Amino acid sequence: MSATPEEALVEQIGEALHLVIDPELGYNIVDLGLIYDVAIDNGCDARITMTTTTRGCPATNYLQSGARDAASSVDGVDSVEVSLSYDPPWTPKMMSPAAKAHFGIDDD
Repeated sequence: MSATPEEALVEQIGEALHLVIDPELGYNIVDLGLIYDVAIDNGCDARITMTTTTRGCPATNYLQSGARDAASSVDGVDSVEVSLSYDPPWTPKMMSPAAKAHFGIDDD
């Protein structure tokens, strides 16, 4: 079964978001668990819901801009809206296994 055009765009945006590096942690925002959702509306409008490791994070604007720029770079994306959410609050448990290993966090 092949992916719909919207599913393909979500996957491509996810790949592009891996290029956005948190300046304080030096790791990509996807594997850090900062991306909560990527959705496509109207076939070409991206909606990204993300968080930061803490409220008031000094890199918030940088990370949101990076996510917006990364998603905008994907062919077929006409517009990008990036929303910030702290529900649920971020914890290191949200990191990918690779990120946990990188930071020496036990996965238990």
